[in-house]
Amino acid sequence: MKKCYRYILLSILCLLTAGTAPSALAASPGDWVVPVGLAVGIQADCDGVMVSGLAGVETPSGSVSPAEEAGLRPGDRIVAIGGERVHSGEEFMEKVSGLSGESVELQAVRGGKTVSALVTPRQGPEGRWQLGLWLRPGVRGIGTVTFWDPANGEFGALGHAITLPESGELFALSSGVITAAKVSSVEPGRSGTPGELCAVSDPDAVLGVLEENTLQGVFGTAKEPLCAGAAVPVAADSEICLGEATILSTVDESGPRAYSAQITRISRGEGETRQLSLEVTDPALLSCTGGIVQGMSGSPILQNGKLVGAVTHVLVSNPSQGYGISMENMLRPHREEKNAA
Repeated sequence: MKKCYRYILLSILCLLTAGTAPSALAASPGDWVVPVGLAVGIQADCDGVMVSGLAGVETPSGSVSPAEEAGLRPGDRIVAIGGERVHSGEEFMEKVSGLSGESVELQAVRGGKTVSALVTPRQGPEGRWQLGLWLRPGVRGIGTVTFWDPANGEFGALGHAITLPESGELFALSSGVITAAKVSSVEPGRSGTPGELCAVSDPDAVLGVLEENTLQGVFGTAKEPLCAGAAVPVAADSEICLGEATILSTVDESGPRAYSAQITRISRGEGETRQLSLEVTDPALLSCTGGIVQGMSGSPILQNGKLVGAVTHVLVSNPSQGYGISMENMLRPHREEKNAA
């Protein structure tokens, strides 16, 4: 079943290459990759199950929340119940279905540490024993892929992490895919109100597999080219300069297009996702979106024939301006992990 998602967290892009000889591991400055800008659906599942909220259980003596009383919080990631490991929402619900009125220990990850909570289920109006939890097994949304590597099929997207709305913490990815999507409408950005894209994704049309969720973006593998286009070199940070640049992005059903922009400031600090300050100058993009909108994260930034970075944020007070991460910085943690492996 197709569904329309407003994407607050994501953005993905893709293109095919004409031919080069990049490294066998993750891309580095000087390697050739295909920049894209294609909007795709993102389906990401976590290891365990996320607590998205605390609910009340209606009992004869009033509404109570067993999970809240036990100290659980929104944003906790439950990884075990009754001493048994759970890896998905399905596994968790299967074990919950066998509960009675006896207390059960839940183990959850919070802020990188494991915490335990002894929860006593309460019986609801229909006779079912309940814990008083709203759960989030995963994240669904729309995003933009930044590059596709013809040497090994790897792609990168977003330029920032998938995070949890409840806590802002890094989403613990266990599995996921990117799927075909079509932008159906745009809500332009205005001062004080970020705009957004709305897209229809097809969960059955899988384009690639997600493997990593990092602070600098998400990464995975697509066996087939994501879309057609020429490969370009990855720029080193030292090659980026102030002045004219191009953003590739999808803001309508026609697919990725190139739009003019300016790089107005450069910060050389590592670990940042706002190293590049951007200003959209393209009249067509300004007319359609007002500038940068939610969902354009990951749109590749090109300058002097090289891939220099990816769009990551919009400046809420002025949607014609925003920020980007450099490609060298986006690739660094991913490349280090690949090399260590």
